[in-house]
Amino acid sequence: MDLGISGRIAVVTGAKSGMGRSTAEHLLREGVHVVLTDKEGPELQATAEELAALGPVRAIEADLSTAKGIEVLAAFANMAFDDKPTILVCAAGITGASGDFLDLTDDDWLEALQTDLMAGVRATRAFIPHMRKAGWGRVVLFSSEDAVQPYVEELPYAAAKAGVLNLAKGLSKAYGPDGVLVNAVGPAFIATPMTDAQMEKKAKEKGISFDEAVQVTLDEERPGIVAKRRGRAEEVAAAVTFLCSEHASFITGEFLRVDGGSVMTMGA
Repeated sequence: MDLGISGRIAVVTGAKSGMGRSTAEHLLREGVHVVLTDKEGPELQATAEELAALGPVRAIEADLSTAKGIEVLAAFANMAFDDKPTILVCAAGITGASGDFLDLTDDDWLEALQTDLMAGVRATRAFIPHMRKAGWGRVVLFSSEDAVQPYVEELPYAAAKAGVLNLAKGLSKAYGPDGVLVNAVGPAFIATPMTDAQMEKKAKEKGISFDEAVQVTLDEERPGIVAKRRGRAEEVAAAVTFLCSEHASFITGEFLRVDGGSVMTMGA
Protein backbone atom coordinates (compact mmCIF):
# COMPACT_ATOMS: atom_id res chain seq x y z
CA MET A 1 0.00 0.00 0.00
CA ASP A 2 1.37 3.40 -1.00
CA LEU A 3 1.00 5.70 1.99
CA GLY A 4 1.72 8.80 -0.05
CA ILE A 5 4.59 10.13 2.05
CA SER A 6 7.65 9.10 0.05
CA GLY A 7 10.20 11.91 -0.06
CA ARG A 8 8.88 13.70 3.00
CA ILE A 9 11.15 14.48 5.92
CA ALA A 10 10.43 13.24 9.44
CA VAL A 11 11.88 13.82 12.88
CA VAL A 12 11.57 10.91 15.31
CA THR A 13 12.48 11.47 18.95
CA GLY A 14 13.38 8.64 21.32
CA ALA A 15 14.69 6.87 18.23
CA LYS A 16 17.64 4.84 19.43
CA SER A 17 15.53 1.85 20.47
CA GLY A 18 12.06 0.50 21.05
CA MET A 19 9.02 2.13 19.50
CA GLY A 20 10.90 5.19 18.25
CA ARG A 21 13.41 3.08 16.36
CA SER A 22 10.71 0.85 14.93
CA THR A 23 8.72 3.89 13.78
CA ALA A 24 11.81 5.28 12.05
CA GLU A 25 12.26 1.95 10.29
CA HIS A 26 8.65 1.91 9.09
CA LEU A 27 8.89 5.48 7.80
CA LEU A 28 12.13 4.73 5.95
CA ARG A 29 10.48 1.76 4.26
CA GLU A 30 7.82 4.20 3.01
CA GLY A 31 10.47 6.38 1.39
CA VAL A 32 10.57 9.02 4.13
CA HIS A 33 13.85 10.77 4.95
CA VAL A 34 14.32 10.50 8.72
CA VAL A 35 16.16 12.48 11.37
CA LEU A 36 16.72 10.40 14.50
CA THR A 37 17.32 11.92 17.91
CA ASP A 38 17.85 10.62 21.41
CA LYS A 39 19.95 11.39 24.47
CA GLU A 40 22.65 8.76 24.14
CA GLY A 41 25.05 9.24 21.23
CA PRO A 42 26.84 5.90 20.64
CA GLU A 43 23.72 3.74 20.58
CA LEU A 44 21.89 6.33 18.50
CA GLN A 45 24.66 6.40 15.91
CA ALA A 46 24.67 2.61 15.75
CA THR A 47 20.92 2.66 15.09
CA ALA A 48 21.39 5.25 12.35
CA GLU A 49 24.07 3.13 10.68
CA GLU A 50 21.84 0.06 10.74
CA LEU A 51 18.79 1.90 9.39
CA ALA A 52 20.76 3.65 6.66
CA ALA A 53 20.39 0.55 4.51
CA LEU A 54 16.67 1.38 4.24
CA GLY A 55 16.95 4.99 3.16
CA PRO A 56 18.26 8.48 3.96
CA VAL A 57 18.76 8.88 7.70
CA ARG A 58 20.59 11.37 9.90
CA ALA A 59 21.09 11.35 13.67
CA ILE A 60 21.72 13.98 16.32
CA GLU A 61 22.14 13.61 20.05
CA ALA A 62 19.87 16.00 21.97
CA ASP A 63 18.33 16.16 25.43
CA LEU A 64 14.76 17.21 24.70
CA SER A 65 13.97 17.78 28.37
CA THR A 66 15.73 21.14 27.94
CA ALA A 67 15.09 24.13 25.69
CA LYS A 68 18.69 23.96 24.48
CA GLY A 69 18.19 20.38 23.35
CA ILE A 70 15.27 21.38 21.14
CA GLU A 71 17.32 24.20 19.66
CA VAL A 72 20.09 21.76 18.77
CA LEU A 73 17.63 19.32 17.21
CA ALA A 74 15.74 21.94 15.21
CA ALA A 75 18.91 23.51 13.81
CA PHE A 76 20.18 20.10 12.72
CA ALA A 77 16.88 18.75 11.36
CA ASN A 78 16.15 21.85 9.31
CA MET A 79 19.51 21.48 7.52
CA ALA A 80 19.77 17.67 7.33
CA PHE A 81 18.04 17.35 3.96
CA ASP A 82 16.94 19.57 1.08
CA ASP A 83 13.78 20.70 2.88
CA LYS A 84 12.50 21.02 6.42
CA PRO A 85 10.53 18.33 8.28
CA THR A 86 6.78 18.04 7.85
CA ILE A 87 6.41 14.89 9.99
CA LEU A 88 7.14 14.84 13.72
CA VAL A 89 6.91 11.75 15.91
CA CYS A 90 7.52 12.39 19.61
CA ALA A 91 8.34 8.98 21.04
CA ALA A 92 10.86 10.07 23.69
CA GLY A 93 9.72 9.25 27.20
CA ILE A 94 10.67 7.99 30.62
CA THR A 95 8.80 6.16 33.33
CA GLY A 96 10.35 8.46 35.89
CA ALA A 97 9.99 8.14 39.63
CA SER A 98 7.42 5.69 40.95
CA GLY A 99 6.09 4.78 44.35
CA ASP A 100 3.68 6.07 46.95
CA PHE A 101 2.35 9.52 46.02
CA LEU A 102 3.24 10.89 49.45
CA ASP A 103 6.87 9.88 49.02
CA LEU A 104 7.38 11.57 45.65
CA THR A 105 9.12 14.95 45.57
CA ASP A 106 8.63 17.98 43.36
CA ASP A 107 11.77 16.99 41.47
CA ASP A 108 10.30 13.54 40.81
CA TRP A 109 7.26 15.18 39.24
CA LEU A 110 9.25 17.72 37.27
CA GLU A 111 11.52 15.06 35.81
CA ALA A 112 8.53 13.23 34.28
CA LEU A 113 6.86 16.42 33.11
CA GLN A 114 10.01 17.76 31.44
CA THR A 115 10.51 14.66 29.30
CA ASP A 116 7.05 13.17 28.87
CA LEU A 117 5.13 16.41 28.31
CA MET A 118 7.40 19.40 27.82
CA ALA A 119 9.63 17.69 25.25
CA GLY A 120 6.55 17.37 23.06
CA VAL A 121 5.56 20.97 23.74
CA ARG A 122 8.99 22.21 22.72
CA ALA A 123 9.26 19.96 19.66
CA THR A 124 5.87 20.90 18.27
CA ARG A 125 6.61 24.57 18.87
CA ALA A 126 9.81 24.17 16.86
CA PHE A 127 8.46 22.25 13.87
CA ILE A 128 4.81 23.23 13.40
CA PRO A 129 5.61 26.70 11.95
CA HIS A 130 7.14 25.18 8.81
CA MET A 131 4.31 22.66 8.51
CA ARG A 132 1.83 25.55 8.52
CA LYS A 133 3.86 27.34 5.85
CA ALA A 134 3.96 24.18 3.76
CA GLY A 135 0.24 23.60 4.21
CA TRP A 136 0.85 19.98 5.22
CA GLY A 137 2.02 18.36 8.41
CA ARG A 138 1.69 15.28 10.58
CA VAL A 139 2.42 15.17 14.31
CA VAL A 140 2.09 12.03 16.40
CA LEU A 141 2.63 12.34 20.15
CA PHE A 142 3.21 9.31 22.33
CA SER A 143 0.82 9.16 25.25
CA SER A 144 0.01 5.97 27.16
CA GLU A 145 -2.76 3.86 28.58
CA ASP A 146 -1.78 5.51 31.88
CA ALA A 147 -3.25 8.77 30.60
CA VAL A 148 -6.78 7.40 30.94
CA GLN A 149 -6.20 4.43 33.25
CA PRO A 150 -3.61 5.63 35.77
CA TYR A 151 -1.67 3.28 37.99
CA VAL A 152 -1.27 4.66 41.50
CA GLU A 153 2.45 3.97 41.69
CA GLU A 154 3.15 5.91 38.47
CA LEU A 155 1.24 9.15 38.98
CA PRO A 156 3.86 11.60 37.61
CA TYR A 157 4.08 9.57 34.41
CA ALA A 158 0.30 9.23 34.16
CA ALA A 159 -0.29 12.94 34.69
CA ALA A 160 2.30 13.87 32.07
CA LYS A 161 0.79 11.47 29.56
CA ALA A 162 -2.69 12.86 30.23
CA GLY A 163 -1.23 16.27 29.44
CA VAL A 164 -0.01 14.88 26.11
CA LEU A 165 -3.59 14.01 25.18
CA ASN A 166 -4.76 17.53 25.88
CA LEU A 167 -1.80 18.93 23.97
CA ALA A 168 -2.62 16.80 20.93
CA LYS A 169 -6.28 17.79 20.98
CA GLY A 170 -5.51 21.47 21.42
CA LEU A 171 -2.92 21.53 18.65
CA SER A 172 -5.27 19.69 16.32
CA LYS A 173 -7.86 22.44 16.79
CA ALA A 174 -5.35 25.25 16.48
CA TYR A 175 -3.53 24.10 13.34
CA GLY A 176 -5.86 21.69 11.57
CA PRO A 177 -7.13 24.54 9.36
CA ASP A 178 -3.53 24.96 8.17
CA GLY A 179 -3.24 21.32 7.09
CA VAL A 180 -1.38 20.17 10.19
CA LEU A 181 -2.91 17.00 11.66
CA VAL A 182 -2.04 16.10 15.24
CA ASN A 183 -2.84 12.80 16.92
CA ALA A 184 -1.70 10.73 19.89
CA VAL A 185 -1.06 7.02 20.32
CA GLY A 186 -1.47 5.09 23.55
CA PRO A 187 0.75 2.02 23.78
CA ALA A 188 0.42 -0.38 26.68
CA PHE A 189 3.00 -2.87 27.96
CA ILE A 190 5.11 -2.99 24.82
CA ALA A 191 8.31 -5.06 24.73
CA THR A 192 10.91 -2.26 24.88
CA PRO A 193 14.04 -1.57 26.93
CA MET A 194 11.83 0.43 29.32
CA THR A 195 9.49 -2.45 30.14
CA ASP A 196 12.39 -4.90 30.07
CA ALA A 197 13.96 -2.91 32.91
CA GLN A 198 10.66 -2.91 34.79
CA MET A 199 10.32 -6.67 34.45
CA GLU A 200 13.93 -7.26 35.48
CA LYS A 201 13.34 -5.17 38.60
CA LYS A 202 10.13 -7.05 39.43
CA ALA A 203 11.79 -10.42 38.84
CA LYS A 204 14.61 -9.51 41.22
CA GLU A 205 12.25 -8.19 43.91
CA LYS A 206 9.99 -11.24 43.78
CA GLY A 207 12.70 -13.85 43.19
CA ILE A 208 11.11 -15.06 39.97
CA SER A 209 12.19 -15.31 36.34
CA PHE A 210 11.79 -12.55 33.77
CA ASP A 211 9.04 -14.47 31.96
CA GLU A 212 7.24 -15.07 35.24
CA ALA A 213 7.43 -11.34 35.99
CA VAL A 214 5.79 -10.62 32.64
CA GLN A 215 3.03 -13.11 33.37
CA VAL A 216 2.43 -11.72 36.87
CA THR A 217 2.13 -8.23 35.40
CA LEU A 218 -0.35 -9.42 32.79
CA ASP A 219 -2.45 -11.26 35.36
CA GLU A 220 -2.41 -8.66 38.12
CA GLU A 221 -1.98 -5.30 36.39
CA ARG A 222 -3.03 -5.73 32.74
CA PRO A 223 -6.03 -8.10 32.81
CA GLY A 224 -7.55 -6.31 29.82
CA ILE A 225 -4.78 -7.43 27.46
CA VAL A 226 -6.63 -10.28 25.83
CA ALA A 227 -3.63 -11.61 23.89
CA LYS A 228 -1.87 -12.28 27.22
CA ARG A 229 1.46 -10.97 26.00
CA ARG A 230 3.43 -7.77 25.70
CA GLY A 231 2.89 -5.81 22.54
CA ARG A 232 5.60 -5.46 19.91
CA ALA A 233 7.25 -2.19 18.96
CA GLU A 234 6.45 -2.74 15.30
CA GLU A 235 2.74 -2.98 16.12
CA VAL A 236 2.86 0.54 17.51
CA ALA A 237 5.07 1.76 14.68
CA ALA A 238 2.57 0.56 12.08
CA ALA A 239 -0.18 2.62 13.71
CA VAL A 240 2.04 5.69 13.94
CA THR A 241 3.10 5.40 10.30
CA PHE A 242 -0.52 5.18 9.22
CA LEU A 243 -1.32 8.39 11.13
CA CYS A 244 1.59 10.07 9.31
CA SER A 245 0.23 9.02 5.93
CA GLU A 246 -2.15 10.44 3.35
CA HIS A 247 -4.56 7.65 4.27
CA ALA A 248 -5.11 9.40 7.61
CA SER A 249 -5.92 12.77 6.02
CA PHE A 250 -9.28 13.04 7.82
CA ILE A 251 -8.02 11.98 11.24
CA THR A 252 -6.88 14.60 13.73
CA GLY A 253 -7.18 15.17 17.46
CA GLU A 254 -7.59 11.45 18.05
CA PHE A 255 -6.14 9.03 20.59
CA LEU A 256 -5.31 5.69 18.97
CA ARG A 257 -4.76 3.08 21.63
CA VAL A 258 -2.40 0.26 20.73
CA ASP A 259 -2.91 -1.60 23.96
CA GLY A 260 -4.26 -5.08 23.30
CA GLY A 261 -7.44 -4.09 25.14
CA SER A 262 -5.62 -2.97 28.30
CA VAL A 263 -7.84 0.10 28.77
CA MET A 264 -11.09 -1.47 29.84
CA THR A 265 -13.55 1.27 28.92
CA MET A 266 -14.84 2.86 25.71
CA GLY A 267 -15.08 6.36 27.14
CA ALA A 268 -11.44 7.36 26.72
